[in-house]
Amino acid sequence: MNTLQDRIRGSLIGGAIGDALGYPVEFIYSFEEIQARYGERGITRLDTRQHWLDETQQAGKAVISDDTQMTLFTANGLLNARQRKVNYKYCICRAYIEWYLTQTGKWSNKYNDCWVARVPELNKRRAPGNTCMSSLDAIFRGKEPINNSKGCGGVMRIAPIPLYASVGGRMSIEESDLLAAEAAEITHQHPLGYISAALMSHVIYRLALDIEPTQESMKGYIMEGVAAIRKQYHTYHNDVERMAELTERAISLPDNGKTDLENIGHLGEGWTGEETLAIALYCTLKHFDSFDDAMTASVNHGGDSDSTGAVTGNILGAAIGYEAIPQCYKDDLEMHDLILHMADDLYAGEITKM
Repeated sequence: MNTLQDRIRGSLIGGAIGDALGYPVEFIYSFEEIQARYGERGITRLDTRQHWLDETQQAGKAVISDDTQMTLFTANGLLNARQRKVNYKYCICRAYIEWYLTQTGKWSNKYNDCWVARVPELNKRRAPGNTCMSSLDAIFRGKEPINNSKGCGGVMRIAPIPLYASVGGRMSIEESDLLAAEAAEITHQHPLGYISAALMSHVIYRLALDIEPTQESMKGYIMEGVAAIRKQYHTYHNDVERMAELTERAISLPDNGKTDLENIGHLGEGWTGEETLAIALYCTLKHFDSFDDAMTASVNHGGDSDSTGAVTGNILGAAIGYEAIPQCYKDDLEMHDLILHMADDLYAGEITKM
């Protein structure tokens, strides 16, 4: 298989795995409580029992949350824009409104563009973020959303943008970074809510195109991305420097000999965009050669585990590709085949039927 196609598959599936691994512990606010439920190492394999969900949510697989739902709608919006030759941000925003409608049980003939909106699993309410919901509700009602949120609901969904953009030069890396930020800003209007998305986009774009990425080359891509956001968002100096500070800390921590839990504590809890990205960068760098260890580290803490897991999976998956991800995760993941299908559509640049 073409290496880039495998990387796109790896990033989308990796993100969904991290999301599904972290979702059962997202609202457990200490590692000790996670240990009490899952054992000394915390949660280390996908939870297919679903004892923590109500009966209407049972799937027999490890289920994804709103993070992967919105990621799939981002992808569908991108492909809608390409197919119809209209503005990318416009179609992504429309796709997000369709996702919002799936979470509320509402219906609108005006928003009926995304085939994923008709997938039953994507109509399940999986802890949708308050900022995403309120912002999209405002847009749906014809109003401008107004908030100052830097929550991670913006950064956790933008991986399809650099993956799609990287194929055949569809977009330059600068265009990809900007679109990722614009997509995040639809719902999250604090600069760190979308500057983090631009940086994430930069790193994924570079990793996906690197034939043999290493920890060292990834560090270079991260610092290149920091330079890019300093240039693009110089008017938000304090916010950019906050992102840069956390990013540089994430690069330095893997070699200090401390546990992952201790090091993640120095980066935050992942409820905000900059913290989620910093934790994901740390986990990817620390465990670049072990998908298992990276995933375990990314979710076993008292913060926003599904989002930190999802972004870690997006980044590491773009570096190692789908074939390198252990089969056990693929076997137990809800909607594995649909996510893989969407990845292949992103690579091809067109919507195809399953």
